[in-house]
Amino acid sequence: MELKLEQTFQNSRNASRTLIELSNETINQILVEISNKAIANTTAILDANQKDLDRMDKNDPKYDRLLLNAERIEGIAGDIKNVSKLESPVGKVIENKILENGLDISKVRVPIGVIGVIYEARPNVSFDVFSLCFKTKNACILKGGSDAEFSNIAIVNIIKEVLKAHNVNTNVVTLLPADRSATTEMLNAVEYVDIIIPRGSQGLINYVRENAKVPVIETGAGIVHTYFDKDGDIAKGTAIIANAKTRRVSVCNALDCLLIHESQLDNLNTLTSELATKGTVVYADEKAFEKLTNYPKELLNKADDSHFGTEFLANKMAIKTVANMDSALDHIAKYSSKHSEAIISENAETIAKYLNIVDAAAVYANASTAYTDGAQFGLGAEIGISTQKLHARGPMALEEITSYKWVVKGNGQTRS
Repeated sequence: MELKLEQTFQNSRNASRTLIELSNETINQILVEISNKAIANTTAILDANQKDLDRMDKNDPKYDRLLLNAERIEGIAGDIKNVSKLESPVGKVIENKILENGLDISKVRVPIGVIGVIYEARPNVSFDVFSLCFKTKNACILKGGSDAEFSNIAIVNIIKEVLKAHNVNTNVVTLLPADRSATTEMLNAVEYVDIIIPRGSQGLINYVRENAKVPVIETGAGIVHTYFDKDGDIAKGTAIIANAKTRRVSVCNALDCLLIHESQLDNLNTLTSELATKGTVVYADEKAFEKLTNYPKELLNKADDSHFGTEFLANKMAIKTVANMDSALDHIAKYSSKHSEAIISENAETIAKYLNIVDAAAVYANASTAYTDGAQFGLGAEIGISTQKLHARGPMALEEITSYKWVVKGNGQTRS
């Protein structure tokens, strides 16, 4: 490993050891003060964010993720306060037993230690990650993309000002330089970093997985499907599809592909009516294309194979006609990124089969996939949405960024 960041990583490791002695009351007070300071410094944050926005094409799908405004900062601050109100899992006794030999054995939840997070044009992640890590007494190393460089610097400076005022080691949060060499160094910092969480495009996630020596939790891309069943309700479907696709088109829980039972094709114009008013570009297979007679011609395109299995991160969506639910399940199994999948149906048996068979971190019946979010799940905020199966799956918050250790108390016992 190159030596230029080794001391930085060492400082994070040393700082992580100081966190365990902080009281929960102090941690919560600091989080509330950071929340208040974020609101008070809205203008400074937005000025820094504008510098980043000025460097990005407004048509870039990442532009919306990068964009901050007063409303979004208020929401971020609210999430930080929500985290302060949550019960910390650290120190919780998961299991306790006394053996015949008198040994008292407890399984106790503890911090992971030092958590590295690599993310792209999402400055809100800086606040989210810190608040969750600090609440669980983990140090965090942030590696934001160059797209959000000025925003991230402003945010981390605010956090460090509050930490310093409370005489807390400011190295409990570290923002690495925006250049890619810093990423390479952190991926190899096995002596100092306990786990790395990438948040961003599939390309970023693949790069981290393929090059990291430090253990990785994948927060995967969201290739999201909604299956409209032969027993689906038209009104529910119209609202759910529009919300899942257009609420925020650049986020990972946004709908990418509508699967529609062929018996419902005559209702496709109704199901996509709200999409049309919101300018959604549609890539429809041959059967769906023929039925979309009311859809604006300038927004309607014939789909090819490249449109299935694509995370659009934009106001675009594919439509695939299926003969039955088994065909829908096959399509999802082939193309899903195992993030969020939904069914719209009034048939309880069909719903049960779908929820049981579909392999994803979050599966929905008659609801929008836009709900796949740590705050919406009552977790306060999230550090990412894991699409893997080891350690954590789905929105990851406080409990998911802790581990456990065995605490054994005896009275002179020795093993024969």
